[in-house]
Amino acid sequence: MTLTSEAVPDAPSRAHPVGDRGYVPFLLATAVVLATVSTVAVWSGAASLSFADVFAVLYAHVGGPPVDPLLDRIVWGLRVPRILIAALAGAGLSLAGAVLQALVRNPIADPYILGVGSGASFGAVLIMTTGIGTGLSIGVPVAAFLGAMVSLIAVLVLGRREGMLVPLRMVLAGVAIGYLLSAATSFVQLRADPSQLSGVLFWLLGSVSGAGWSDLGVPAAVITVCAAVLLTQSRQLNALAMGDESAQSVGVDVRRTRLLLLVIASLLTAVVVSVAGGIGFVGLLVPHAVRLLVGSDHRKLLPATALVGATFLVIVDLAARMLDAPNELPLGIITAGLGAPFFLWLLRRDGGAQS
Repeated sequence: MTLTSEAVPDAPSRAHPVGDRGYVPFLLATAVVLATVSTVAVWSGAASLSFADVFAVLYAHVGGPPVDPLLDRIVWGLRVPRILIAALAGAGLSLAGAVLQALVRNPIADPYILGVGSGASFGAVLIMTTGIGTGLSIGVPVAAFLGAMVSLIAVLVLGRREGMLVPLRMVLAGVAIGYLLSAATSFVQLRADPSQLSGVLFWLLGSVSGAGWSDLGVPAAVITVCAAVLLTQSRQLNALAMGDESAQSVGVDVRRTRLLLLVIASLLTAVVVSVAGGIGFVGLLVPHAVRLLVGSDHRKLLPATALVGATFLVIVDLAARMLDAPNELPLGIITAGLGAPFFLWLLRRDGGAQS
């Protein structure tokens, strides 16, 4: 049976706060919030800056007169790339969470529950603390991706029954593999040089404090390409979210599509972990919250999730800098503080049923 846009069903429609007419205004409003928060984040920090200072630096980089080198370093060299990395990380993790929740038909699925995040963290920490693979030019991003793919393969193997992937088995396998890789990461940390531990621990909890322009190229390209591919697969995601048999009945190649989407989710997770460390709960909290607002149709869910995820993590990063200034909190502490209550509420709401 040939797959066509008419054949693949849209997600079941239910009443949501943001209807069809309100969807575009919702995206525009979220974009305005993202721009506003990003502007506030640029001039906020240990060094007190005015809006005029920020504007002068940004104007200098589009042809305006030069500014003080120190001011340029603070704004353009440190804060702007940091904000961009935070936005990319939020969008990437949120998209990965939305995909995984659809694939396993479980609203509590995210890259860490399925072990992919733990695999990426293990690969990155192994390179950071031991240097294994540096002779082969395997850096932290490559190691994170390899770790994510190894854990993904293990989940795929263990999540099968009679040749078919079973969502519940995948979740259980992912949880077990996640614990195993977390233990392996802890073991690697114990054998690391003590001078490396504080940096590794801060990185494991998530941070974009050291982000620079050189860190932007790969994640920007990967997340953009993955997001574009996911948009082309939005109807297939709608079908898979309704079950394998339903998807097959409308012509979806379930095995091939699921494998493609799992690889994309792993790639998104790996590239985020490689530049921002382990940031939990984003892939759980954001897509589910957006689904409550706009519904389960992935044609609408995916763009909204990416935009809300970017906004959310920029806000979290700003809070990480301001709550204990001049000290800085790891991002994972704040996302866990927000995500854990949301998770508990989710368990109570309709028995944890997916909206």
